[in-house]
Amino acid sequence: MSSVLEQRALKWIPLALAAAVTLAGCARDGYYHDRNLDYTEAAPAPPLVLPETRNTQRYQDAMPVPQIALQGSQLDEPAEIEPPQPLAIGGGLEPEYVERRQVGDQSWLVVAADPGTVWPQLEAFVRSRQLPVQESSATQGVIVTPQATLSLQSALRAGSSEVRCDQSGQSAESCLTALEQYLGARSATASSSSWTAQRLASEQTLQLRQQGDEWEVLIPQPIDRVWAELNHYLSLDFTQEGQRNLLATSADDYEFLVEYMTETERGRNPLQIVFGPDVKQIRLALEPNGDQTVLRAINASERSFSADDQRELLERVSGYLR
Repeated sequence: MSSVLEQRALKWIPLALAAAVTLAGCARDGYYHDRNLDYTEAAPAPPLVLPETRNTQRYQDAMPVPQIALQGSQLDEPAEIEPPQPLAIGGGLEPEYVERRQVGDQSWLVVAADPGTVWPQLEAFVRSRQLPVQESSATQGVIVTPQATLSLQSALRAGSSEVRCDQSGQSAESCLTALEQYLGARSATASSSSWTAQRLASEQTLQLRQQGDEWEVLIPQPIDRVWAELNHYLSLDFTQEGQRNLLATSADDYEFLVEYMTETERGRNPLQIVFGPDVKQIRLALEPNGDQTVLRAINASERSFSADDQRELLERVSGYLR
């Protein structure tokens, strides 16, 4: 009988040892190990010193601080601060993946994807049509075929592209229509297979600047492209009579006539708005400046139109191009 009891006792020895070890690990300053005490007892370590024999070209500041911040100097004149980029086009409008633009007899497509994404789709379009390629350059964004020349460049809006189908300097409508249908069937999230084509995406910065008592927007694009984009989005967004409304357009003069109620006026109580409407007629005028375009907002009514009102409207309209 004693031998049986001894064997049972021996079986409990490993379990007792394991429990003892486990409880020993939880026994510091209480039932469990409070790691907060480790932080209170921590001491600073000496800074890391690299050996003098190191290759200095391999070790640089990961987050360098501009020297102007260390000097504490002030700018001699105020800097031009750009308005923040809106999360969506004015009024919550979102572009389609493929949209057509037209000025006179010239037509082209605007694709809501960067050139690096669109370029492989153009190559696939040419292959699907079995068109012989006479010349192809991803860096220049050009594919030349006997039927038409396909060209790709960055659009005015960031992350978008412009695609043209031309033949002898004129828009090839049949090619453009076929390409519009082909790209429209493609996903806007198609992955890019050409890193070279991404070089086509150049940085384009709009500048909202003050000239004397007036505000204007300097757009680094030719006037035809700017007018086509503004015409498209103003037609979609300025459709609320009594607040913002597109009254007339002139492609020859590159102008738009709009009605606009400023934010200050919209903040009045409803009774004031009903008995004292203050919707202004404003001319949005585009002027060529070399390869750039200047956008101005000119008061075309007898109502007051302050510099703040002018800036507010220009910020909204230029937001279509960002």
